[in-house]
Amino acid sequence: MKSQTLTDPASHIAFDASGLVPCIAQDAVSNEILMVAWMDRAAFLRTLETGKACYYSRSRKSAWMKGESSGHLQIVREVRIDCDGDVVLLKIDQIGGIACHTGRRNCFFRKLENGAWVTEFEPIKSEKEIYGE
Repeated sequence: MKSQTLTDPASHIAFDASGLVPCIAQDAVSNEILMVAWMDRAAFLRTLETGKACYYSRSRKSAWMKGESSGHLQIVREVRIDCDGDVVLLKIDQIGGIACHTGRRNCFFRKLENGAWVTEFEPIKSEKEIYGE
């Protein structure tokens, strides 16, 4: 196994023209894909620094730490990049068992069946219970 110590791990990531890279959050034990979000350089470096998943919101144009308001933090166990360096994979422990802002275990709860989107599983908690809104 080839290894090298990096002073700037982000230099190996191919951020797009907007300075972003897609990031997949995967359960470190079950390998279930929980969610996909975006990272900018600062969010990537903050993730490495804190050991907690940090992302960039394209709609709010700001960084955020997963679980900051909901308590559903993602503790990072492993960080990988794909062969082109244009996708980040975080193997994480999902605190509280909820990764999706809709209160579900993961964001991939809709499945295409016979030409229709079917909701495969219901929320564990409502958004109101999570965010108090």
